[in-house]
Amino acid sequence: MTDNAVNDIAIWDPLVRLFHWLLVFSFALSYFSQGEPFENVRERLLTEETWQDLHVWSGYAIAALLLFRLAWGFMGPRYARFSDFVRGPRATLRYLRQVLTLRARRYLGHNPAGGAMIVILLLSLTVTVAAGLALYGADKGLGPLAGALAGGGERMTHTVKEIHEFFANFTVILVIGHLIGVAWESGLHRENLAWAMITGRKRA
Repeated sequence: MTDNAVNDIAIWDPLVRLFHWLLVFSFALSYFSQGEPFENVRERLLTEETWQDLHVWSGYAIAALLLFRLAWGFMGPRYARFSDFVRGPRATLRYLRQVLTLRARRYLGHNPAGGAMIVILLLSLTVTVAAGLALYGADKGLGPLAGALAGGGERMTHTVKEIHEFFANFTVILVIGHLIGVAWESGLHRENLAWAMITGRKRA
C-alpha cells in the first residue's frame, strides 16, 4: 500500500457527497434558467417555456435535497451530523480570527466557520425555494401552494418575487464565500478539500 492510502481516512459518506454535487448542479441549473445575467444566452438555446420547466423541476430537486440533508443531519454518520460541526457564534468568530492569522487548527470534518456557512446556505436555499413555490402558486396558479395563493393579487406576487430573487442572489454570494473559504483552508492545511468531497477521504 502507498503512504497516502495508509494515511487516508474516510470522512464524507457517499450520500453526503451525492447531496453536495446534486445540490451544486441543481442550483446552477435553477439560477441559469431564470437569472437575468443569462437571459441573452438562454434565448439562443431553448424556448422560454422549456427554461421555465427546467427552473421549476430544479427547484423541486433542491427542495427534496434540503429535506434529505435535514434528516441526514440527525440520522447520518458522525461527520454528516449537525452536532459534529454546528458551533455557536463565539466559537465561529474565534476560529475565523485564527484563520486570518494562519493559526487555525485542522478539523477532519467541517470546521466551525464551514459549519456556519453550511447552516446559512441551507437556510438561504430554504427561503429561496419556499418563495419560489409561493411565486409559482401566486403567479401561475400551479404547484403545491396554488390552492392557497392563486389570485393573491399583484402586490403579493411582486413581494414574493422580490424575496425569491433576493435570496437566490444572496445564495450566489454565499457560494462565492464558500469557494474562497475552501481555497483558503486548502492552502492553509495543504490539502485539497474539493477533492475530498469527491473521494470522501482526507489525511488522517
